[in-house]
Amino acid sequence: MRQPPACSAPLRLFIVMFVGVVMGFAPTVPAKANGEMAGAFDYYVLALSWTPNWCADEGDARRDDRCATGSAKGWALHGLWPQNERGWPSYCRTTHRDPTRAETAAMGQFMGSSGLAWHQWNKHGRCSGLSAKDYYILSARAMGKVKLPEVFSKLQETIKLPAKVVEDAFLESNPAMARDMVTVTCKSNAIHEVRVCLDKGLEPRRCGPDVIRDCTRPNAVMDPPR
Repeated sequence: MRQPPACSAPLRLFIVMFVGVVMGFAPTVPAKANGEMAGAFDYYVLALSWTPNWCADEGDARRDDRCATGSAKGWALHGLWPQNERGWPSYCRTTHRDPTRAETAAMGQFMGSSGLAWHQWNKHGRCSGLSAKDYYILSARAMGKVKLPEVFSKLQETIKLPAKVVEDAFLESNPAMARDMVTVTCKSNAIHEVRVCLDKGLEPRRCGPDVIRDCTRPNAVMDPPR
């Protein structure tokens, strides 16, 4: 199996924490074709959600802890998705066991909830061909490959801005990335996610045609961290 690239000290700390917790206990293409064989895909899409906007859209209604005043949550790991040049696999057949509650709880500390960690494994992680533990660790490493622009974490009030400004900020913070490697999505007239395309070695690469669908809103809402 090809080994993921070396990770930074903060990511090594995460991996140690993760393992410690576990050991302690475009053209029209089907969006998904359930049940493909695990490991058959072309690249990864790393999805990062802007938590304050997610809270306004649905998290507040759930009374989610990530939306509490003082949580200071900004960009959060939504998932690492195996992707094909056109379309993507989901709910793949794999010989690996499902994650334990301890494993989803460990990853949930970083994704926001154990439920989301389970869902990401169930829909996407199975398709990676990795074990649940290795998929979670790879997801954290992938997020660690992307430098998050500091400017958004310093917002003090809700702003409206062209979605392209968010993409520009990520490109400025990550010189190795080109514009066709990053896409910004919107939901309900607000910034929703930044998605970064990575090869299987977690290096930036061009996104496929069905991933490059940038939000073009000139006045997308961006709420500040709480």
